[in-house]
Amino acid sequence: MPNNKPKTKYAAVGGQALIEGVMMMGKAGAAISLRKPDGSIATRMKPFQRAREKHKWLGLPFIRGIVNLIESQVFGYKCMMESAEAATEGVADEGESQGKLDAWLEKHLGEKLISVVGAIALVLGFALAFGLFAWMPTWLFSMLDESVAVDLHTWKALFEGLLRVALFVAYLFAVSRTKDIRRVFMYHGAEHKTIFCLEAGKDLTVENVRRQGRFHPRCGTSFIFLTITLSIAVSALVLFFFPWLKDYDALWICVKLLLLPLIVAVGYELIQLAGKHQNAFTHVLILPGLWMQRLTTVEPDDGMIEVAIKALKAAEGMLPPEELEEDEPAPEEIPLHVVPELNSAQTTNEC
Repeated sequence: MPNNKPKTKYAAVGGQALIEGVMMMGKAGAAISLRKPDGSIATRMKPFQRAREKHKWLGLPFIRGIVNLIESQVFGYKCMMESAEAATEGVADEGESQGKLDAWLEKHLGEKLISVVGAIALVLGFALAFGLFAWMPTWLFSMLDESVAVDLHTWKALFEGLLRVALFVAYLFAVSRTKDIRRVFMYHGAEHKTIFCLEAGKDLTVENVRRQGRFHPRCGTSFIFLTITLSIAVSALVLFFFPWLKDYDALWICVKLLLLPLIVAVGYELIQLAGKHQNAFTHVLILPGLWMQRLTTVEPDDGMIEVAIKALKAAEGMLPPEELEEDEPAPEEIPLHVVPELNSAQTTNEC
């Protein structure tokens, strides 16, 4: 049975599950490995530049968390779009004839089709996140408060926070039931198990990786859950000092959005602390996030483990050059900033 107990050894390695693949970040840089439709594995290095290498102050505590989150989202989105394009390569040619809409989109957008679809999905995703986790809890509390005779304003922060937790868990449960997302979560599990194998000091073989646990303390799922929990405490503190905010829903939503960078900054430092040290405090800190990973990670098959191993070996400089494919260099005017130690999942969106 896999050992799910978090390891004490810390490795500055992070990653993200992709569509039929894994991205890893390590000492040698960032690398992605993708299982192509023909069954082969394509592995390539991805150029990036850390923001703190140019501006040292961006690496300071309580600043680096916000910077790293933005960097990981940008880079992770690019890798996800690349994996989506690779996964669908040649599929249309082998299937049935295209519909009129598909043919029109391909004619007018061509190679940009995946990017356009991805951009639309990104906008819709942000809108969904805002609606579910910022607007809906406040709206539901107002509806409840108006329908009962008792004044519930004292419990506003707690009610909204618990509702965000419930919505988050329900969302993860719903998406984990879909076939395609389940495969991504299987690659997420492969990513975690491979990093655990490296941290345990064992050879990166399928057999060794298979024996590792899949719940990692630095996972993006743990980070998101921790920030939601922190938001309850911060919101309660703000409403304690500024109780009049309870009466203005629109203003209160804006305040919560403005508080988000602070919550992210504190959450990042705590998740890094939990990854580096194992004690009673950090165990309690990461325990809810580890429980949530039962939804966002699934036991992978050996083929997925092979993909994760290749990605990690490339990121750590352990893969022979002849096994790497060349990647187009990133445009100089649009540097890609990624810090390896953000988490062991992504994102967010590893996770």
